[in-house]
Amino acid sequence: MSRLISQNYAAVVVGAGPAGVAALGNLLELGLTRIAWVDPVFDGGRVNSKYREVPSNTKVSFFRSYATGVQPLRNIVSTTKTPNAFSVMNKLDQDETCSLHHAADMVKDLTAGLLKMRQVSPFRGEVTSANFEDQKSRWTIRIKSTDPFSNIEVSAPRLILCTGSSPKSLPAPTPGAAGSTPTLKELNLDTVLKPSILSDVLPRDIPTTIAVIGGSHSAILAIMNLVDLAQTSHPSIRLKWFTRNPLKYAVFMEGGWILYDNTGLKGQAAQFAREQLEDSRLETSVAGRFIEKIDTSDKTREDALYQTHLPECSHVVYAIGYERNALPELSRNGRPLVSRQQDLKWESEFGGFLDDRGEVIPGLHGAGIAFPETVVDPKGNVEQAVGFFKFMKFLKRVTPLWV
Repeated sequence: MSRLISQNYAAVVVGAGPAGVAALGNLLELGLTRIAWVDPVFDGGRVNSKYREVPSNTKVSFFRSYATGVQPLRNIVSTTKTPNAFSVMNKLDQDETCSLHHAADMVKDLTAGLLKMRQVSPFRGEVTSANFEDQKSRWTIRIKSTDPFSNIEVSAPRLILCTGSSPKSLPAPTPGAAGSTPTLKELNLDTVLKPSILSDVLPRDIPTTIAVIGGSHSAILAIMNLVDLAQTSHPSIRLKWFTRNPLKYAVFMEGGWILYDNTGLKGQAAQFAREQLEDSRLETSVAGRFIEKIDTSDKTREDALYQTHLPECSHVVYAIGYERNALPELSRNGRPLVSRQQDLKWESEFGGFLDDRGEVIPGLHGAGIAFPETVVDPKGNVEQAVGFFKFMKFLKRVTPLWV
């Protein structure tokens, strides 16, 4: 059964993670008075469901700046009954990092406040399709409700996708290598970053060799958690760490900017890497008792190295980055915007999209880890700006262009 809810929304925001909350706050700040908000659970997004146990790489002060970035969110912060996530965060050292559960609780409190606003109409479900009609200059958006007997259709001139990303995986057990290892089991990166469930997934007394592929911030966090298990409850764990590049750290520079701000190691991951994983430290470090590092920087030997070492592994963790979550079917005047989702080109300059002909898609916008701002530092390094405050800063710049 399908029911028509309203044709009068000024915007539809899809997703209720940190970017969705920031997008909604900015649209309210600009005076939009009727906004549809779509999410299956409205419970803080993946940062809450997957990453509460992860040590952040962001100073507490930046989380606070995110939560107070626009007046509608400041109102929530000032009126939420204490103690709350904001009052707890205020007591933390503002110049240090913190566990992401503090940030997740903050997003949940902001979400609760936004859901109480009369300008916001929440819909629990998932957007399955959206069609832009040139004649009406509006998107018609279909929502699969959490109620199995109800589908919903809404309309708005603006559709904002804050749909998030998930860890990349690979279809084969080795990246680009011939052959396979049938017994190799993939450990999802989300699981490895959540120690409370990781300990139950791995056998305690059976020799277990885990391949960790990658040298990113997530890879170092994964190694930290696995080494911790090896030192405590799972003494039979051993790691083979496959990495192509030297460890890279964020560096605070004169003038207040950060070299490798979005790609370099920070916080606990950086400290662990410097003290235990650098080549000069690994052999004699505690972590080195459990880790064999395999340097795959020579691409001519990479496949051979995987073929040699992977058969000795029972599990594999891919820490090779994140990819966009699946988007709804997008069309214009009934015709698909692109033949493949990857052909939908993101343009962070104005926070919008181009179709496969290079034309701007009217009223379609994005934000968050799936659609971050491209930034260039003073040394010319091009990076994707990912982080709560970075999402807020980006949206403060581009939402006036949408409205």
